[in-house]
Amino acid sequence: MKYQDFKNIINKPYFSILDIYIQKLKVYSYQISYWQKNGYISKLKKGFYYFNDQVENINAKEISFFIYQPSYISLESALSVYGIIPEMVYSNTAVTTKANRKIINSFGNFSYRHIHSRLFFGYDSVNTKNGKYLIAEPEKALLDYFYLNLGQINNLVDLEELRFNFSEIKKMDRVKLSKYLKEFDIKKLDKMINLLLTLC
Repeated sequence: MKYQDFKNIINKPYFSILDIYIQKLKVYSYQISYWQKNGYISKLKKGFYYFNDQVENINAKEISFFIYQPSYISLESALSVYGIIPEMVYSNTAVTTKANRKIINSFGNFSYRHIHSRLFFGYDSVNTKNGKYLIAEPEKALLDYFYLNLGQINNLVDLEELRFNFSEIKKMDRVKLSKYLKEFDIKKLDKMINLLLTLC
């Protein structure tokens, strides 16, 4: 199959080897290597690629979801989106039911933290021009962050050093936060979240 024909069939800025198999396209590994060598495509990770002339149509949130599923954006990345972390966050952080993973490509550093399948909830699906991505609700992003960093958060001083924007936390849905918190069923997490709310 010629490159332009392949690109027209894919009809989005990125693709995986699985896409080729599903659509039963006659594209072989030597062609993928040739296209990559000649600068037509670049690798996101093994088996995942993007078209070099479509970079402007790709955003990191889409890539985060595309290259490692199931996952949803959470932790620092989601907290930054909601203004809870005032500083710029340069890494793309997500949670997954799969193993921890770090992936680096042209769109940035992607970090995935494992979370139990029973805690994989509390996210929204966002449609994009090319696909979609999942992102934690503010309440769940906060709980995910505390849950995965609980060993370093022990008292009021630790909470203050997080430099969170407490005015944004104050806007959260307390009923939803309490409901989600119960699903974690961890006494220390309960204690730290309740202590955090006294600062808001």
